Amino acid sequence: MKLRKKSTALLAAAFASMMLMSGCGQAKIGYIDGERVSKEAPQISALVEEGNQKLNEAREQSQAEIQQKMKENPNMSQEDAQKLQMDAQRKLQGINQSYALQLRQKIDVALGSVSKEKKLDAVVNNSQEQPIAITGAVDVTDEVISKLQ
Repeated sequence: MKLRKKSTALLAAAFASMMLMSGCGQAKIGYIDGERVSKEAPQISALVEEGNQKLNEAREQSQAEIQQKMKENPNMSQEDAQKLQMDAQRKLQGINQSYALQLRQKIDVALGSVSKEKKLDAVVNNSQEQPIAITGAVDVTDEVISKLQ
């Protein structure tokens, strides 16, 4: 679940980075519903599920390793115990960042392709809670989802 929240945040960042406004004339803007893409695009759903599974496995393994090391050394200092916890946390963050990067790359490729096909100058994330594009923008959510099949 944590990965889904981060992927949504990264999705928003990807859309912001894709904004290329033309200097003259009227800009053609598209929008997508990032939450729908996260839920409905098979590649994204599969990657999120895989990432969550790997995070859970790594978390369980780290906890088991920490418990084992504490059993082996019952007089472990507080500092050493904290170091073990921090190392485990770093490992989890690395896994999370790896999957978040993969998500962003997949979405960027699909979004870039759709933007090029539709000749869009910018694509924004238009969430239901905070709509950005109200009128005059083209919804390309379905096209992005189809690219991520």
